[in-house]
Amino acid sequence: MISEKTQDQALLHLAQALRERGYHFITPTPLTHERVNQRPENALAEDLPDVFGWSRPFQRELLPPAVFSLMEQAGVLEACGSRWRSRVRLSSLDGQLFVHSAFPTEAADAVFFGPDTYRFASAIQAHLNLHRGNIGRAVDIGCGSGAGAILTALARPQAEVLAVDINPAALRLTQMNAALAAADNLQARHSNLLDAVDGEFDLILANPPYLVDPTERAYRHGGGPLGAGLSLAILESAITRLAPCGSLLLYTGVAMVDNKDPFRQEVCQRLEGRPLEWRYREVDPDVFGEELLGGAYTRCDRIAAVVLEVTRPGS
Repeated sequence: MISEKTQDQALLHLAQALRERGYHFITPTPLTHERVNQRPENALAEDLPDVFGWSRPFQRELLPPAVFSLMEQAGVLEACGSRWRSRVRLSSLDGQLFVHSAFPTEAADAVFFGPDTYRFASAIQAHLNLHRGNIGRAVDIGCGSGAGAILTALARPQAEVLAVDINPAALRLTQMNAALAAADNLQARHSNLLDAVDGEFDLILANPPYLVDPTERAYRHGGGPLGAGLSLAILESAITRLAPCGSLLLYTGVAMVDNKDPFRQEVCQRLEGRPLEWRYREVDPDVFGEELLGGAYTRCDRIAAVVLEVTRPGS
């Protein structure tokens, strides 16, 4: 039986081999992914992005033998009748490749990467461009694929960057993606919020799940009546661990009700009277519109992507 360490090494070599072959794929929303794959002409993979991006079944002969062998060694091959599928996807972001779960992401421990990841990355870049002070220590809460932590580690190579999650699969892929990006200043650790890490941070990042998921998949379910439970828990945990001049950058989604923003109202109440400065903005007014068709969102107007920045002033 192949050890997990050997599998991880093979998966890293697979990702490197794809990168050397010029592999590139931008991951869409799950609904777009489903619709595109349903087209009759897309029933079978015809190239590397079809296999490792669109998660389509493929004939063994499609892949170079070395690539197929690495997939076997990495344990990411799945039989699909007389064909095969990849258990992982690879997505492109800011010149890097990130390994994450294949489509559809139905497993409880699936590691998600999608349009929210791209918006989160843009928010991080904007924050780092605006706040050019020293970042000696940073942490990404609920790191998932590690995209936020890795981009921060690459942008601030002198910083100590932690990537924390309660999902072992996420931590495993974060370590993989950090090695792929040569982000040597990043450490992945198991932690529920910040419970298992010590000290203060100059930057706390979070892109938590924010939907109400009936099956409560970890990457998707935010908790609370409209999915904001985890985002609020991160806010409470983070503001007590900010170093002087340190900031929380929280990217999340908000279900708007009767033309009002209940998450912003809650943030106002929780930050009122605290010696903190904060800024809040919508970065996309309408995401995951299909969620409004049923479940918890039948009386909501829309789901918006927002960014909350909270800064502790210097001493």
